[in-house]
Amino acid sequence: MKKSILLFSALLALATGFNSCSSDDNGDVEVIINPDTNPNPDPMAEGNEIGGTLTADLVLEANEEYILTEALIVPEGFTLTINPGVVVRANTGSDVFVAIAQGGTINAEGTSSNPIVFTSNDATPNAGDWGGLIVLGRAPINSVAGGNATSTSEIGGLPYGGSIVNDNSGIIRYLRIEYSGGSASASSENNGFSFYGVGNGTTVAFIQAFEGLDDGIEFFGGTVNASNISVVGAQDDSVDWTEGFTGTLTDVYIEHRQSHDKGIEGDGFNTDIGNNASPIFWSAPTINNITIVGLGSTNENEAVRLRAGTRALFTNVLIEGFEEGFDLDGDAGASPTGQGVLDGDTGVTDVTFTDVILNLKNDTGATFTDATFFTGIGNGTGTDYTSWRAGWTRN
Repeated sequence: MKKSILLFSALLALATGFNSCSSDDNGDVEVIINPDTNPNPDPMAEGNEIGGTLTADLVLEANEEYILTEALIVPEGFTLTINPGVVVRANTGSDVFVAIAQGGTINAEGTSSNPIVFTSNDATPNAGDWGGLIVLGRAPINSVAGGNATSTSEIGGLPYGGSIVNDNSGIIRYLRIEYSGGSASASSENNGFSFYGVGNGTTVAFIQAFEGLDDGIEFFGGTVNASNISVVGAQDDSVDWTEGFTGTLTDVYIEHRQSHDKGIEGDGFNTDIGNNASPIFWSAPTINNITIVGLGSTNENEAVRLRAGTRALFTNVLIEGFEEGFDLDGDAGASPTGQGVLDGDTGVTDVTFTDVILNLKNDTGATFTDATFFTGIGNGTGTDYTSWRAGWTRN
């Protein structure tokens, strides 16, 4: 890996919400990565610093380490390639993150024995040290009127959404994110993985969010499917969806630690924005093979909260150590979560509860029983985490 790469920071100044970055926003930033004159190939010795907005494709070479000094933006028409074994160490700050803009591409393909890792560059890392990974696509969202209308991301002020169901933002496979979730403000929070209007032409598999301050993974609309998802130690919701997300999640493992919120929080629409799609549609994901491990039923917590009109179909669920298994909130008006149950669009097939006091709490205003919502209580085994976690996840 002997090359120089030019990165440009101008887009950061133009994007809403960007008020600071470590480089000079008034000029080009030249990042030297292992130049020919470098007598010491040790990447940490020379820094291998990356950041800014790409003006050329960027390749992170296998088994190298890099320092992320500021937000790294991949704009339309450019590609970020990350090879197996790459470790990216992010400097501290909520404005230090990686964003794949609409029309940009990420090709991050690790392996089970040589994963890609994004982590904190702090000597004593903590949750919230840096931002996280943001991917923005052109798939449908319900926070706008539809068509090619777009919304704007909480972090970075970047556009997302559109009408391309099979939009392709690239490949993410065998990638772990650690100590993410730094908050820019009370309403602008990074997650480990943030998928904004990402289409189902994108490949997402074998991803882990580890010890993050905010959500592990959040889907803001879109149609992307994801499999082999591990979220360990998230301090807010482990998996979150909103704005009309309709993808399928397969083989999901969630493990709570000393501080956390929900295992899953599913919203039919973003209650801060509204369900503005025409015609109106709701989040309606499918979740297959999921295990959620809490801290015990004596703690006041919920494994799954469904609200704001979301629909969701769960199959093969194992929930352990919660006061409440499923908590459904809504009403007969703008947030008809219960109507989804009555219509057969929301429910659970094959579920096992261990150390759970209340299987179902119904605050939707709709009348239905546990027998309507659950089929096959005692039959759920969850995901076989031991069969797919080895070599690339952290405990």
